Amino acid sequence: MSVNKDIVQRYMNAYSRWDHAGILACLTNDIEWVVPGAFHITGHAAVDNEIEGHGSAGPPEIAITRLTEENDVVVAEGMVRAALEDGGVLNLSYCDVFVLRDGLISHLTSYLVLIPDEDAVES
Repeated sequence: MSVNKDIVQRYMNAYSRWDHAGILACLTNDIEWVVPGAFHITGHAAVDNEIEGHGSAGPPEIAITRLTEENDVVVAEGMVRAALEDGGVLNLSYCDVFVLRDGLISHLTSYLVLIPDEDAVES
């Protein structure tokens, strides 16, 4: 596995445990995270504040179905399943585009699609 894919894999593994220190260790100090239609944040403190998500009951299950790399860009595709505080479950299909600089993630754009319960794919 390439260095860039490895850092993305470490980030995803840390995120699936809500390991704040592990996540932040994968990011540049000036990290930008964009979720179109939801938020655009910059910096470790802002990312740290978003890790656990609003309304989440615990760390998500993250399944990576594909990692693709070109130069300093890694694209991760997969599924996320997360329990919610209200007892529900959030199922998402995602495509994350990671831009890396000096071996760390400097920009992340997360494209998320809600999957209705009846169409959810087990991870």
